[in-house]
Amino acid sequence: MPRSLSIGNGSLQINFDLNYKLRDIFFPWVGAENHSAGDGCLTGIWVDGRLFWIDDPIWAKEIRYARESLVTEVTAENKDASLKVIFHDAVDFFRNIFLRQVTITNLADTPREIRVFFHYDFHIYGVKVGDTVYYEPERKALLAFKGKRYFMINSQVGGRIGLDSWATGISELHGREGTWRDAEDGILGRNPIAQGSVDATVAANMGVLPPGGSATVYHWLDVGRSAEEVKELDGLVRTRGPQSFITRTLDYWRAWVNKEEIEFADLPQPVIDFYKTSLLILRSQIDNQGAIIASTDWDIASWARDTYAYMWPRDGAMVALALDKAGHSELSRNFFDFCTRVITHEGYFLQKYVASGEAASSWHPWVDAREQKQLPIQEDETALPIYALWKYYQKCRDIEFLRRQYRPLVKNAADFMVDYREPNTLLPVPSYDLWEERRAIHAFTVASVWAGLQAAANITDLFNEKALSERYRKAAGEIREATIRYMFDKKANRFLRSIYVDEEGVMKPDNIIDSSLLWFSLFGMFHESDPMLESTVRAVRERLWCQTAVGGLARYEGDSYHKVSTDAGKVAGNPWFICTLWLAQYYIARTTHLDDLEAGREFLTWVVKRALPSGVLAEQINPYTREPLSVSPLTWSHAEFVSTVHNYLAKYRQLMSA
Repeated sequence: MPRSLSIGNGSLQINFDLNYKLRDIFFPWVGAENHSAGDGCLTGIWVDGRLFWIDDPIWAKEIRYARESLVTEVTAENKDASLKVIFHDAVDFFRNIFLRQVTITNLADTPREIRVFFHYDFHIYGVKVGDTVYYEPERKALLAFKGKRYFMINSQVGGRIGLDSWATGISELHGREGTWRDAEDGILGRNPIAQGSVDATVAANMGVLPPGGSATVYHWLDVGRSAEEVKELDGLVRTRGPQSFITRTLDYWRAWVNKEEIEFADLPQPVIDFYKTSLLILRSQIDNQGAIIASTDWDIASWARDTYAYMWPRDGAMVALALDKAGHSELSRNFFDFCTRVITHEGYFLQKYVASGEAASSWHPWVDAREQKQLPIQEDETALPIYALWKYYQKCRDIEFLRRQYRPLVKNAADFMVDYREPNTLLPVPSYDLWEERRAIHAFTVASVWAGLQAAANITDLFNEKALSERYRKAAGEIREATIRYMFDKKANRFLRSIYVDEEGVMKPDNIIDSSLLWFSLFGMFHESDPMLESTVRAVRERLWCQTAVGGLARYEGDSYHKVSTDAGKVAGNPWFICTLWLAQYYIARTTHLDDLEAGREFLTWVVKRALPSGVLAEQINPYTREPLSVSPLTWSHAEFVSTVHNYLAKYRQLMSA
């Protein structure tokens, strides 16, 4: 199930799904070590002898973020139970503490006793073996641990700190469902310790609420690498009060998202609000050590046996471009440092990485059909960090930082790109495409390598490395010439998505229309008004625009990933946010009159209307219902929205000053 809320501080991250069930607990890296493994942790309200779990559809819920902040604001009303509940959830911006403020109003006309239950299904280190959870009497809290991962659970009602009751037990073993079942009669068993495949449920007794009366429960989870660390965090919450941590986190994120004074021109308020939400969601997916995670939605693992919770250099570079435009270049610097740490000594990046820096799982083989060695790479992922680094420098003029990246990252990757070319065409050697589905010479790869080499030449110019600059520009020029010669189909009057070259140099064209062809313009390889590009974009728009009320641009003709429609004439594939925004960026770039910018605003509004109510963007949506498909949030979707807003504003300023 897609995630509708993601909150974190770059070390501890918490995700909630569409039903407001807590699904993911990541620590100490964003997207790595899911200590609940996506199984879900329950929250329940007990009243009148009955327990109501919050994720039950019986609750009418509004699931949103608090304005301009990575603090949630969720309202849940249950007419059957005559209850209204308001939740504010936060991960402290500095310390690894997850806090919840739960305010309950009794809507009945009689006084009633109310209890709140919080359940945790532990999979510490992502594995449900060898966990321990026990009651810690000194603090009246539960402590769960394995190895160097510790979790302390505590609550406060009024001035009373400590758990009112608890249950520790076994789950997912021999048919046992877990301690949440123990909560359904409102009374927990108070078992002092459980070991192995464990879960835990704790209770906070609110007492009797009069008709129309309200009361608040605070609940928190301290996370660390030792018992001493989580006990210290628990002490801080006790001393300062949990509300102080929620308030300071709310204020911090409001300061963070508004640190740049941006004149939003004529953009409507919903677009401005969504821009800020997108920036915050981007931050929630970025690890403090530099990894920009594609998505921390863990549910895809249930059928794909893997997740998107990795750092792809391509996605990361695209996000870095957006962050620089938005004035958050400190995060881009961390990303480039990460890239410098993980790039191979040969000068290329592998498919993806975990947040701690190790190579991640991959399906790209190291041998071809003849069992001859090949590199299991997507070469655009080598080119784009260099391209993004140059854009970073243009924005920040941080020559000292560039000096550190120069030889290990820039020169290393650029030399690889020059040498890694197909001898018959001088185009890049075949590699996997940005969609990670086929191996060939791809338009997106060609355009990105051209852009990466141009960026490398610009950087070597700064260091007066004239021979290198000449070498990189010469290779880029040869690639552009070869693109016109081999990748433009004169008969179809448009660029090809890909070409396949056999050992004898015989080329086979791939005529499928693909949205990534737009990047011949967006990387600047061809001007947006070039006739070859104009005819290509017309084909992209005519063939890939979804002919339903939902609209939006598909990835490519015949896209079968999460396929919904069988009407290929109207729906070439599911609409993707990134693809739709690429088209918007192209139209914005070629706009010459202020009135024509309305099309750009319409694209931005299209995105806002198709996001989840919380503001989260999925990877793709159902072409008939707008429902999110695949992972949600997709970091790249939010990055392209941020970039498109800044492209729009830059064009607006240009046209106003003309």
